[in-house]
Amino acid sequence: MKKILSIALLSSALFASAQISVAAKANVLIPTSSATWQNLKTAATTAVSEKGKNIAGFNAGLSLQVNLPMSLYLMPEIYYSNFKNEVTVSNDTNTETTTLEAKSSKIDIPVLLGYNLLGNTLSAYLGPVASFNLAKDDNYGSFMQKVNAKEFTVGYQIGFQSEISKLILTARYEGAFSKDQRKFVNTVAGSNQEINYDNRPSLFMLGLGYKF
Repeated sequence: MKKILSIALLSSALFASAQISVAAKANVLIPTSSATWQNLKTAATTAVSEKGKNIAGFNAGLSLQVNLPMSLYLMPEIYYSNFKNEVTVSNDTNTETTTLEAKSSKIDIPVLLGYNLLGNTLSAYLGPVASFNLAKDDNYGSFMQKVNAKEFTVGYQIGFQSEISKLILTARYEGAFSKDQRKFVNTVAGSNQEINYDNRPSLFMLGLGYKF
């Protein structure tokens, strides 16, 4: 009992002495295959050269940062995310193609552990992210969703952030622990065309924030 009380008192003291800050953040979402430096560089360069044509969507939300001892910090966040997936397939005749653009929205809740590399000037973080789908039914032209979307999926994020006065610049990669596999079927009579895709793609995020 004494040990539990001591731990509780120590935890309360650490939390009371911790510095807590709140920031508003927004990110653009860019699909990428993996977290290699070359893939992230290519995704960012393409976004600039093609004037954002490869940007799949955006998110916006709030970030809470709790500074801990030894240059560590805990950063729980909550975002509203809106993005689209594009899949191009051959039609039944194989002479033409169809591009399916499925739009989705979700609530993302990352819980990140960070380390200050150069104080507030530069820090790195990583941790899990829970995602809750808001849109469950998608349709596109003659294609209709056959398999219902998962209501909940889990991924992970790793990234960097830099603070310049109250301005926050961020770059992060999001991968998936669990998939959100979708199947679309062509509803035109006599067609057996199907499209399968994962609605939880890997993403490169570039963001801007403001610290209150």
